[in-house]
Amino acid sequence: MTVPVFEEYEPADDCACAGCVQHRRALAAGALPPGAGGHPGAQCVRRALVLVTAAGVVMGSGADALVGEAAAADGPASGVALRTLGAAPARDADPATPQGGAAPLHGRPLAGPSATPAAFSTKALRTTTRADIINRAKRWVSASVPYSMEKYWSDGYRQDCSGFVSMAWNLGGNEWTGSLAQYGTRIAREDLQPGDILLFHNPANPTRGSHVTIFGGWTDYTHTYYIAYEQARPRTRKQATPMAYWNNSARYVAYRYKGLAGGTTGGGVGATGYPGVKFFGPGASNKYVTRLGQMLVDRGAGKYYSQGPGPRWGDADRRATRAFQRAQGWTGAEADGLPGPHTWRLLVDGGGKDIGDAAPGSGRGGAAPAPAKGAGGAPGAAAFPGRGHFKPGQSNAYVEQLGRQLVKRGFGKHYTSGPGPRWSEADRRNVEAFQRAQGWGAGAADGYPGPETWRRLFG
Repeated sequence: MTVPVFEEYEPADDCACAGCVQHRRALAAGALPPGAGGHPGAQCVRRALVLVTAAGVVMGSGADALVGEAAAADGPASGVALRTLGAAPARDADPATPQGGAAPLHGRPLAGPSATPAAFSTKALRTTTRADIINRAKRWVSASVPYSMEKYWSDGYRQDCSGFVSMAWNLGGNEWTGSLAQYGTRIAREDLQPGDILLFHNPANPTRGSHVTIFGGWTDYTHTYYIAYEQARPRTRKQATPMAYWNNSARYVAYRYKGLAGGTTGGGVGATGYPGVKFFGPGASNKYVTRLGQMLVDRGAGKYYSQGPGPRWGDADRRATRAFQRAQGWTGAEADGLPGPHTWRLLVDGGGKDIGDAAPGSGRGGAAPAPAKGAGGAPGAAAFPGRGHFKPGQSNAYVEQLGRQLVKRGFGKHYTSGPGPRWSEADRRNVEAFQRAQGWGAGAADGYPGPETWRRLFG
């Protein structure tokens, strides 16, 4: 019987065998001397392969069984591949996402026998806020930190996806996708708020697909895309991303940092949790009133505020709240101008109808009026056409009209061509620049036009 010929090959740097994974983590943690290389699992299998091949010459058909036994001894994820020449090696469906293991800041190894990856984890939680988490993430985005599973940035955190989240959460050391979950509480995706994370850890093979992103907020009311802060090749980035990610979406799990101070959002105000009716009404002065006003302005209530919104409750807040309630078709006690849990939830989630969808003071909701027609049949600027026209995948005349007005107002620097009718990231970034020029914060300046953005842009 012809003995099959086997080829041994050294794998690439992203080899997924257990030995290589541990070897790379040890290198990242500094547990191995500089320059240590080679394939951790290669020598024992190489010796076994020589013995199997020699035995095959003597034993004939028995070689196949010995080869199988030798391969099994190294485990199913062996880093040394045994294959018949001419047979194509299997390929994983996902690209490799290498990352370092748990390690201290700057990657300096601990002294003594306790210098193992498990010993690097710091369980003590540091208190932080959502604003701080996002601001730390933005610092890496602004610095264009290059991706690396072995290098450490000036703040001491490893320059890969898990190091990035460790930095943003202000952890005491560098974690990895297999340990980050212990610092968070699992939540439902619909409860995501800025500063939470979306984590996918592949325990069978951590270097294949494992990844983590920081949730920066929904891009629009459909909740199909979100702003993701992430560390990925070639550098830190912030971009609109489909929920939960481009691949392995169903396997991502949402977590909220356990050390979060009061469950706060960017401005220090809880976004989804209704604070209570006692915070609103005559005499009230607090951060929740400011947050309410900001959300109302984004939904078309800017005309009710001659200044602000601010923390002191005023008649403008009451009128704006009542206008929003009436836009939902509510009447009587349901439209009393004081926000209840339902009003708050619609404002936070972007649900319901905008104030521009109903005539002010009409007390009626209903469909948005048809946009006016300008010369040549082009849509007019007087009426906001609705948020549904401005989101990924949309292509219509309103998008082009918006773009041309942005350019006219001096907010077109992100266009490399156009503007045109198809909604793009350039449109979103230009709208965001315009919104920030109005003095709006991160919640209101999301890059998607609402009634107030439209009114100010064309006003």
